[in-house]
Amino acid sequence: MKLWKPWHNLRFRLVAWYSLLAGLTMLGSDRLIYHEFQRTLLEQVDGALKVNAIQALKSLDDEVNTLVFDPRKDAPIIASLLSDAGVVILLLGNDGAVKERFGDSSMLPAHQVVKPGFETVLTGEGRWRMYTKEILTSRGRPSGWLKVARSLQPIDTTLQNLSNRYLLKLPILLGVVGLGGYFLASRALKPVVQITQISKQIRVSGNLAQRIHYQGTSNDELARLAMMFDEMMDSLQSAFEFERRFLMDASHELRTPLTALKGRLQVTLRQPRTVADYQESLHLIDHDVDRLIRLSSDLLLLSRLEQGHRYADQDLIDLSDLLAAVAVQAQPLADLAGLSFRAFIVPNLLIQGSPDHLIRLFLNLIENAIKYTPAPGRVSVVAAIQQGCIRVDISDTGVGIAPEHLPHLFERFYRVEKSRSRATGGTGLGLSIAQEIVHHHHGTITVQSQPGHGTNFTVSFPLDVKRDGLASA
Repeated sequence: MKLWKPWHNLRFRLVAWYSLLAGLTMLGSDRLIYHEFQRTLLEQVDGALKVNAIQALKSLDDEVNTLVFDPRKDAPIIASLLSDAGVVILLLGNDGAVKERFGDSSMLPAHQVVKPGFETVLTGEGRWRMYTKEILTSRGRPSGWLKVARSLQPIDTTLQNLSNRYLLKLPILLGVVGLGGYFLASRALKPVVQITQISKQIRVSGNLAQRIHYQGTSNDELARLAMMFDEMMDSLQSAFEFERRFLMDASHELRTPLTALKGRLQVTLRQPRTVADYQESLHLIDHDVDRLIRLSSDLLLLSRLEQGHRYADQDLIDLSDLLAAVAVQAQPLADLAGLSFRAFIVPNLLIQGSPDHLIRLFLNLIENAIKYTPAPGRVSVVAAIQQGCIRVDISDTGVGIAPEHLPHLFERFYRVEKSRSRATGGTGLGLSIAQEIVHHHHGTITVQSQPGHGTNFTVSFPLDVKRDGLASA
């Protein structure tokens, strides 16, 4: 058995990151609140010490030439109240010697450096906050120092209780975040789990028909991933089915001439024949070999075009001159078939492409039009600029094609009549190659036909604005 490694599990990593982020956020916010609360309490203590210092200064005896508190102003009561409140007041001379005190000063350090302002002193009994204020000379009274101190033990106790609550709260909140994060991660990763399971089943069974059919309520990235997985499997299944049919059709197409070759060779070798018989057999074998060569060449070209191969001979060419040259080649074929052939081509139709492929494209379409148009019929080629594109129409008045065959006309080895291509020497790949050549030049090819009313193939290429300007010039 393989050991389970938590860090190799995406769900565990997400929960760990959720918890870590939540823990750091809580620690940061708690620390900020703690220091802000501590500062607020300390400011309150400092304010109280200032008030105590003002009250103590008002209690000084102004009728003597020493630093003492006026005993007539309820000094014992004040001392008792200050002691209960944890406040100590010291009256110091200029030399720092204690002249008088209120409260329990035994908890303060015996020797202290006198400096004005606030300071925090650590003693054996805890921390003390002290406020020192200079006493200025008044009415013959000497100058000195007033020191007011207050224990910070209540504040420290409060802050410690707050810190304990934070520490107690942290594991509880982290537990809640961990459980919530695990639930959310499991819910969010559900499409990924389904994709993994379906992929494993497909790998084991080889059945490409299995789908996720994700029914989530959201349309987030993972939901779209699940839907894209199903669409990808649809494409893969279609591609595999297409390739399977293609292999079967190709095998069938190759088997027919090979079987004919084998039969003719066996008949020829079965008994001695005359020279004329041998020559006739060799001519028939040569015809079948030519057909095999054409079929293999067409398959190789179609495969290269479908794989998107780029060719070095793509240049800016004049499609008008190219179509005119193709029309010249097709004219004798039309004359031999007793057809009327006309070409109407606008000059200076420029296109970036492969001349060899374009010649094959249009020659194939024109030859088909001539081949399936009975005499006396008409075949025409019209090339012009329409609606921002170069449009070439190859029309005939032939037998036409039934509507049910039109959607499949560009499929490989598809024949409207199963024996027609073989009777005329075709391979059943001409229109498939034509479509791939058009797509290779970023164009489109469509067909319109009605039985008994002829067929029209339309090839459209995008018109570049710069090339259009060049053509106009």
